[in-house]
Amino acid sequence: MLELRRASDTEIGDATPIAGGTEVVPLTRAGLLRPAALVDVRGVVPRGIDGETIGAGTTLAELVSDPRVPDALQEACRLAASPQIRAMGSLAGNLLQSTRCWYWRLGWECRLHGGDTCFARDGEHREHAVLANGYCASAHPSDVAAALLALDATVRTTRRELGIGALYRVPTADDRRMTTLEPGELILSVRVPAPEASTYLKASARKLFSFPLVGVAAARTPAGTRVALAGVAPVPWLHTGSLADATPLPGNAYKVEVAEALVRRATEALA
Repeated sequence: MLELRRASDTEIGDATPIAGGTEVVPLTRAGLLRPAALVDVRGVVPRGIDGETIGAGTTLAELVSDPRVPDALQEACRLAASPQIRAMGSLAGNLLQSTRCWYWRLGWECRLHGGDTCFARDGEHREHAVLANGYCASAHPSDVAAALLALDATVRTTRRELGIGALYRVPTADDRRMTTLEPGELILSVRVPAPEASTYLKASARKLFSFPLVGVAAARTPAGTRVALAGVAPVPWLHTGSLADATPLPGNAYKVEVAEALVRRATEALA
């Protein structure tokens, strides 16, 4: 029987943390996550907004409704999920959600499951990555992560501070992890500098509450405009001005055109 206990501090050992449960519970039920124990961290992980700092336990619903939150992050949270999921899902949980690749979700022995094949490359891949997809073609599903990347957010964990981009890594044959968190390391808060203006645009299979086929976040500051993309790479992707290095698969080349169009619209909106 799976053990569930309440955390008394941020030292959780080899247990799996759970807050809103919108990711951990379905993965555990599907057998994709096999935790030794679950630890409820809602009592030890900060929640709420204090200036530029957002507690990792803050729900997406709270971010949508707070006028202090930059527009790009508000809109990304609003479009990320249904009201019921937004009311439960935490900021950290959204940032750490697993790929929506159906081969991974169905338990196929793909590279992320320890196998030697990316089944999406020769299979159905309409929703998969067009950038950094040589080893694994999964596409990162978080609207919120792309918004925070455009906003140049900083993550504070129980062990360090790091830029939001450094939280993620493209999987490789010698290290198939998709984040840089170490065992037992918890996200505590995210610092989001206030931009002059920001926006988030999204193309998805459904108008609402669907994972991004392509998401584009843009944030303007005195230093310039940062643009980040969701749904186009195994990690949230910082756009450097061109998609010329995209390597789309036969069935998802449309994503490059959609991304280019949304980047133009987002940057024009902030001009």
